[in-house]
This record gives sequence, C-alpha cells and structure tokens, in this order.
Amino acid sequence: MVASSTSPTVLKRWVAFELRRLREAAGLGRDDAAKAVKGSVQNIGHVETGRSLPKPLELERLLELYGVPERSEFFLDLRLRAKKGRDWWIGFDESAVPEYFRLFLGLESSAVKIESWDAIVVPGLFQTPDYARAIIRDGDPGLSVTEVERRIELRAARQDEVLDRDDPPRVWAVISEAALRLEVGGRAVLKQQLARLVELRERPNVDVQVLPASAGAHTGAEGAFTLLTFPSELEHDPGCVYTETRVKGVYYEEPAQVMTYRDALTRLQVQADKPESFTRWAERTMKDL
Repeated sequence: MVASSTSPTVLKRWVAFELRRLREAAGLGRDDAAKAVKGSVQNIGHVETGRSLPKPLELERLLELYGVPERSEFFLDLRLRAKKGRDWWIGFDESAVPEYFRLFLGLESSAVKIESWDAIVVPGLFQTPDYARAIIRDGDPGLSVTEVERRIELRAARQDEVLDRDDPPRVWAVISEAALRLEVGGRAVLKQQLARLVELRERPNVDVQVLPASAGAHTGAEGAFTLLTFPSELEHDPGCVYTETRVKGVYYEEPAQVMTYRDALTRLQVQADKPESFTRWAERTMKDL
C-alpha cells in the first residue's frame, strides 16, 4: 500500500507523478503553478521530476489550484513519510547499487505486482547465491571478490525485502527454456537453482512459466523487462516498465509505453507453458542433469 511505503525515493516519485498529472488535467502550465506558490518554473520542474518535495504550504496551494484541495491530507502524509523514511538499500555503496538502479529497488519493494520476461538468465529475485555469483563474476570479470560478494548480499537483501515481507507482491515470471537450461556456474549450480524455483513456485503469490524453445519467434526477442504495478491508492498510476543495459537502466512510465509492454508480456504468457506445469518440467530437467 502507498500509505505503508517508507522509501523516500518511491514516495517522491509518487508525489511528482500525481502533481504533474493533476496540473496537466487542469490545463495549466508550470508557469501557472510557479505563480501560485510564488516560486520558479525550475522549482516546479524539480517537484514534478521527483528531485525535491514541495513545502507543505506549496503543496496545499498547488492542490487548491488544481481543484482538489480535499487531497491535501493524503499528500501531506506522503510528504511526511518521504521526509522520515529510509531506503532499505542504504549501506550499500555505489559499486553495488549504481544510481540508476536505486529507483528500481524502491519501486520493486513497493509494487503489488511484479511481472517479468527473461530470455538469458533467471531473474535476480529468484537467484540462489551460487547462481548469482556466477552471473556477476562472469558478467564483469574486472570486479574484485569483495565487490562480487557485496552484489550477492544486495541480491539476497532484495529478495528478503520483496519476497519475504509480510504482504508480498504477486510475482509472475516468464523465463525462456534456453535460460533455464544454460549451465550457469555448472550443472550442480543450475540444479540448485531449478530446485529453488520449484520451492518458490509453491508460494501462492509466485508463478513461473517456461517459454519452450518450440515457441519459435516471439515478442520477447528484444530483451528482458520487468513490469511493476502499484497500489490502487495512487490513482491513475499506469505502472512502470524497467529494462537494463550494461551501463544504465531505462524506465518507461507513460501509459502508452507501459501498455506496449503489457501487451507483449500477455502474449508471452499465452505462448509459455502454464504455471501449473513448471514443477514437473523442472523436476524432469533436474533429473536430466
């Protein structure tokens, strides 16, 4: 729930998103908002991109200008939580948590639904320590042993924060058969990883689907992505899609962009084997190993 989130990163994003939407719905420009709070257009820009939070009086004036003064209490509560909150990954340095990844960690830990497509590797939320070690070490051979281990610690902490919280999100992953057969770290590590997926699949909030090699060409050919859905308390939020390259993360938050990925994911879910068949598939594959 939005009201229970304590991540300043996420709450700033939520406040920014909704204030921009309300201004645009009212047919007003940033200059109109700046005049209302006796501030600058630049300051409004910072608020609407999540770089800063409006002061309480500014917030009330903006909501009055946008025709929704009754939402002041809700927004003031979000603002207070953002000021008092603490992001869970504080304590990990930038080598483990690059700046572009921080927003994703906050959004992921606050989502009510996390859906993903992965063509090459098992998603990070599901990785065992040995599997993660092989992915991290071989993916960036220049990392020191300490840096590799810190990234594994981050991945484990991330799993605790998302999968083991009191109100875990619905997690639905579509993974290519090729990824699930790739002997990352060797056969023993892969077998351990498949066993972990079977264990997770037993949870009522987790679904795993295999996209078989026989599916041929498919809509996930352009690469992995994660689609996040947020609590209903944040009205009109279309969700967010996150993709990542070696050097940066990319966030898609416009409704049309999110819908494009939603359609692609739905087609992948239809093409993939049904979630109920995953355990049988995994056990058969582990036996082959």
